[in-house]
Amino acid sequence: MKWLHNLLKGASLTGALFVFQACYGTPKNPLYEDGGLAPMDFLLVSHTTGEPLEGIEVTAASLNGREWKLLGTTDADGRCHVDIPYARNMYGPSLFFDDPQSHYCPKDTTLADLREREIVIKLKEVQ
Repeated sequence: MKWLHNLLKGASLTGALFVFQACYGTPKNPLYEDGGLAPMDFLLVSHTTGEPLEGIEVTAASLNGREWKLLGTTDADGRCHVDIPYARNMYGPSLFFDDPQSHYCPKDTTLADLREREIVIKLKEVQ
């Protein structure tokens, strides 16, 4: 008799969980909700030599496209981790990579897929 009680208890718990998921769906990742932040990792290298570039500033346009905000600067390994604001109706953030010492040409780009985890950006030397 005890096994029947345990079987019914397990079945009712499973049923309750099934109903909960049917009503509310699977949990959504808050990262890609409007107003969330998408973490991005960049590696900036020289177009000619492939060596990492230190001190390159990464800026992004705000969601309204009117203001630019400094998100980060590359370290000695040419890497930079930034959190980019995400909006569902946005094609991708407008990013700008600039060398304050002016040894490399500035570069701007728009990212189409924020789920890409490491992006390699190549900057050309100033002639």
